[in-house]
Amino acid sequence: MAVRGLVTFGLISGGVATFFLSHPAQAQPQDVELQIGIIQRYGDRPKDVLTLKAVPGDTLTVRIPDQNGQTKVVTTDSLKLETVIQALPKPRVDERLVFSTHRSFESAEEQAQYWRSRGIEVELAQPDRWQVWAKRSTYKTPTVLRLLEKNLKTQGIQTARIESRTLTGIPRATFTLNGLKYTRDQIEISSGKGMIQVDRDNDKTPNRTFPGKLKLQPNAYGNYSLVNLVALESYLRGVVPYEIGTGAPQAAMQAQAVMARTYVLRNLRRFATDNYQLCATTQCQVYFGTTGVTNATDNAIAATRGLVVTYNNELVDALYSSTTGGITAPFNEVWRGKPRPYLIGKVDAVANVWNLKQRPLVDENNLRAFLKLKDGFNESQESSYFRWQTESSMETLKSDIKKYLQSIGHPLAGFSSIQEIQVMERSSAGRVAKMGIETDLGIVILEKDEILLAFEAPNSLLFYVDPIADANRNLKGYKFIGGGFGHAVGLSQFGSYALGKQGFSYDRILNFYFPGSQIQQISPQITYYRDPG
Repeated sequence: MAVRGLVTFGLISGGVATFFLSHPAQAQPQDVELQIGIIQRYGDRPKDVLTLKAVPGDTLTVRIPDQNGQTKVVTTDSLKLETVIQALPKPRVDERLVFSTHRSFESAEEQAQYWRSRGIEVELAQPDRWQVWAKRSTYKTPTVLRLLEKNLKTQGIQTARIESRTLTGIPRATFTLNGLKYTRDQIEISSGKGMIQVDRDNDKTPNRTFPGKLKLQPNAYGNYSLVNLVALESYLRGVVPYEIGTGAPQAAMQAQAVMARTYVLRNLRRFATDNYQLCATTQCQVYFGTTGVTNATDNAIAATRGLVVTYNNELVDALYSSTTGGITAPFNEVWRGKPRPYLIGKVDAVANVWNLKQRPLVDENNLRAFLKLKDGFNESQESSYFRWQTESSMETLKSDIKKYLQSIGHPLAGFSSIQEIQVMERSSAGRVAKMGIETDLGIVILEKDEILLAFEAPNSLLFYVDPIADANRNLKGYKFIGGGFGHAVGLSQFGSYALGKQGFSYDRILNFYFPGSQIQQISPQITYYRDPG
């Protein structure tokens, strides 16, 4: 892993990040170089056009490797990348063994640890949703994959499946410079001023400017990733404005800066399969480069430079969402995995609006009463998702669950009708832990965040369901009544708005949502990640 100037640290080995100190005692907090996939699947369209430009008064430097290991260096004002489908001499079968599909990296990683504990080598991938694959470098041939699948089925594991596709052509990245046309799988682009504009044709996102360097490289899905090599503190300039908003109180911005810094360093392992570290979407942290920076967000980053949140000298899982709905969720009540002592269920309010010990939300009646309360919480006046209600017809629910079951190869995916939907189990913080869907073929059980992957209707796991009947008392759908938006683990962004307005400093905000944690400067003594398994 490359590092800018001050510190070098190794990749995670045996579950623990190791560090090597190489800076003087009085040096400023280190500015680690990150690898962020800003376009994860370039070339997944029939014709994919990507234009890279220098900012006014600057030029791009393009490094083009050849087959002999030599690198050609060309300067230009702009570079237009296009993909063409290169026909294969003969059709090629591309296969992978998929163990499971997940809504979140956290659940996928826990499932991967389970398979590793059984002696099976796996890797995490994100072709769309997160998946656990048999490790391709270990299980290389179709014969080996089928033997593994057969062995799993003899053990009663029916959901592991081989996904296969036949390729007649593959996308190749091409570009023309100085009258010469190139076809390359890897190139590196830099600029004199350290800024590069990126614009993808037929994309909803506008032209954006990114600091640092860019690298085009192959990924695990048969196309390419455009990776931004960017210094940590520069990266934060493209995260904080979009994650917390430019109108947030300064204390909330500062808390977000510390969270974002902690989050990225804690999660450097996420995209190891694709040879970069983190994505630029809500599956990681939103990162849009320097286009939306403001003085206020830059000041928040500068004021907290190098600061991270730790617990027992290890970076915390710096999780945050927009709205908790009035109560934060423990880590293991949303995702599979072991509890984190600093990620607990607590009422998201400064005032004493609800006593969890006297009225635990594992009780359905208590949960319903809790969701009727609208005042006194941190988010009450801040978020439109604090309380919500959605409705879904039986046809929509059937379509949602059928699509989900088919995607994971569930044995009941061929059902014809739904008779009933019910909450079977609720967590201590009120979240739906287990939901049952009674179909004509049997009962489908969904757990934790699988529920949000299967159904579009709920905005979070903090909800209850009520049936909707027609004039003849026939079941025609369900109401989902709930609170919050997202996983609700860790910090509430809208809650931090309210606390900032009440005069809380950024460290008080972080201590409110991460009790027992500490705020420290990045140092070689801090462990970035230790496998909780």
